[in-house]
Amino acid sequence: MITANQLRAARALLNIDQRQTADLADLSVPTIQRMEASDGVIRANVDSLMKLVSALENAGIELINPGVPSSTGGRGVRLREHVANPKIRNVRQPRQSSSRAMERAR
Repeated sequence: MITANQLRAARALLNIDQRQTADLADLSVPTIQRMEASDGVIRANVDSLMKLVSALENAGIELINPGVPSSTGGRGVRLREHVANPKIRNVRQPRQSSSRAMERAR
């Protein structure tokens, strides 16, 4: 299980936005937005949750759930210590508008 707060914290640790998270997990931006808007534990279809958790883990995020050993207990997230640079795929950069492209060409 993952909560909306854990998802937002994981994004902050990875320094990525919702679009990059969506690309990382092969989900849509509205799906990520709905997940983050959840109250408490994220409610989504199992496939989407599995993609999200797997993508975060592959990027170096460790989800801390209740009952798991931690210094103060409770939920949380952390970067795994052995991950120097999280494995984040190159994500699409926003395309420049045609007027900007024309200005740069001059």
